[in-house]
Amino acid sequence: MGKSAADEMILSYNDVVLRRSDLEILSGPYFLNDRIIEFYFSILSSSRPSQDILLVSPSIAFWITNCPDVNDLKDFLEPLKLLDKNLVVFPVNNNDDVSLAEGGSHWSLLAYYRSADVFVHHDSSQQMNKRHAMKLYKSVVGYIRGSSSVGNDKYIECIETPQQINGYDCGLYVTATVRTICSWYESSESKNDKDLWFSAVKDQVTPLAVSELRKEILRLIKDLMSKK
Repeated sequence: MGKSAADEMILSYNDVVLRRSDLEILSGPYFLNDRIIEFYFSILSSSRPSQDILLVSPSIAFWITNCPDVNDLKDFLEPLKLLDKNLVVFPVNNNDDVSLAEGGSHWSLLAYYRSADVFVHHDSSQQMNKRHAMKLYKSVVGYIRGSSSVGNDKYIECIETPQQINGYDCGLYVTATVRTICSWYESSESKNDKDLWFSAVKDQVTPLAVSELRKEILRLIKDLMSKK
C-alpha cells in the first residue's frame, strides 16, 4: 500500500483521526500506535457516564512526562481538571526522543486512585517502563494531589500485572487493563475493595481476552465507518 493510501483518513471520532494504516495494525500482530490507544480511550470515556474518571491521551501523557520544566505544566494541565477526578489513567511510553512522533517500543499504564491516594504502575513486560512511569509520576503528582510535595501518597509497581506472551501486544494489555479498571471502579463493590482492582485485572486480562480485544477494536472502527 502506498504512503498516500495508508495516510488516508478513514474515521474521525471525537478528537481522534484514524488512518487506513491503523486498520492494518489491528488486522495483524503489530504494536498499537498512539491513535488506536487514544481512540479506544475515547470509546471507553464516551460509554461511561462517570465524570470523575479521566483517561489521558497518549500525546498528553507523553508531554507531561517530558516537559522540560514541570512548572510550565500548570496551564497545560488546568483543562484536565485533575483535582476533580477520582480515577486518572495515563498511558506510559518508553520513547525518550521528544522530536520523534509515535516513537518508543513499549506501552504500560499508570493509574491514580484518589480514594486511596495511590499511584499504580501496570507493566506487561517485567517492569520495562518503570523508569518512564516514575518520571511521569514525579511530573504530575504535585498537580494531581493539589500539592507541590511528594511523599504522602503511595506508588506501587504492581507485580501481579498479567504479562504479555509476545513482543507486540503491550498496547492491547494497556487497553484491556484500562477497561477492567473502569469496570471495577463503576461496580458497587469496588469502593470497599482493599486490594483495589488487582484481582480483577489478574482474572480478566488474559492472552485470549487481549487477542479478542484487537478484533473488537477493529470491529468498532469498521462499524463507525459504516455509519458515516
